[in-house]
Amino acid sequence: MDDIKALSDDIFRERILRARAMDPTEKFLLGQRLFESACELTKSGIRSENPGASEDQVRAILRQRLEWKQRWEAMQCKTKQSHSK
Repeated sequence: MDDIKALSDDIFRERILRARAMDPTEKFLLGQRLFESACELTKSGIRSENPGASEDQVRAILRQRLEWKQRWEAMQCKTKQSHSK
């Protein structure tokens, strides 16, 4: 088990070093690709949950979920601010 932990730590460290070596444009583009991949994965789940949904309906559900997440994060931020006062 220690070998697996050591390997995992090495991989993590390597990822950190590669991320630190990236220029800001590369980081931005990588973030965009990550977001697009997450959206595709979420849309796949939406299709599984709603087998008869059209592509427009799937996009609308995705948009709704993203809006919910944005509102939830805003609420969490406000909660943290009120607790820090």
